[in-house]
Amino acid sequence: MAKIEITDQNFEEEVLKSDVPVVIDFWAIWCGPCKLIAPIMDELAEEYEGRAKIGKLDVDVNQQTAIKYGVRSIPTVLYFKNGEVVDMVIGARKKEEFKNKLEKLLD
Repeated sequence: MAKIEITDQNFEEEVLKSDVPVVIDFWAIWCGPCKLIAPIMDELAEEYEGRAKIGKLDVDVNQQTAIKYGVRSIPTVLYFKNGEVVDMVIGARKKEEFKNKLEKLLD
């Protein structure tokens, strides 16, 4: 299972009702830094398959969810647990930073 595509339409089911932690990469096709972290998110999706969901949400297509969560710059990565935002990373970072925040949700 690779990254899942999160949309305004499936957000509630895939994220808010998820029984595992969810990491969402808010991105856009024109965003250079978003392209830098895309392979990292792919790797995390493989590494944490079955223990967490890793998704991406295109802010140009799914503006409602981006606005609801106050995403003003991309990439923004939100970490959800039990339907609530519990952590956030804004901008491109190293894999270890994304992974460390995810590990904290699995404890």
